[in-house]
Amino acid sequence: MTRWPSWVYEEGDDPDARFTMANERTFLAWIRTSLGFLAAGVAVDVVDLDLSSGVRRLVAGLLLGLGLISALTAWLRWARSERAMRRHQSIPPPVSAGVVSLGLLAVGAVLLVLVVR
Repeated sequence: MTRWPSWVYEEGDDPDARFTMANERTFLAWIRTSLGFLAAGVAVDVVDLDLSSGVRRLVAGLLLGLGLISALTAWLRWARSERAMRRHQSIPPPVSAGVVSLGLLAVGAVLLVLVVR
């Protein structure tokens, strides 16, 4: 049976199943975060808030972008971690947490500057 993605599974040994399952739980937690950002972006755009149309679309776009970035980085983090475990290497440092933190900082700054005046 061929496993996908091959660049993850083509070398090394299968790690302890507990570690693989922990890696998958972390992946799913990031996917839940991504879904939350996507839902928040849609909600900001469709719910009648006391915001101008431009601000609403900007905040919705930032939240939707964060949702997409979170989903992509979740998958990349899962794959890099799985490959590292198969190679008996250290797990790579998390990049996604910084990206999400900066994105939330941007959303908060936009709301602070454009809404609270």
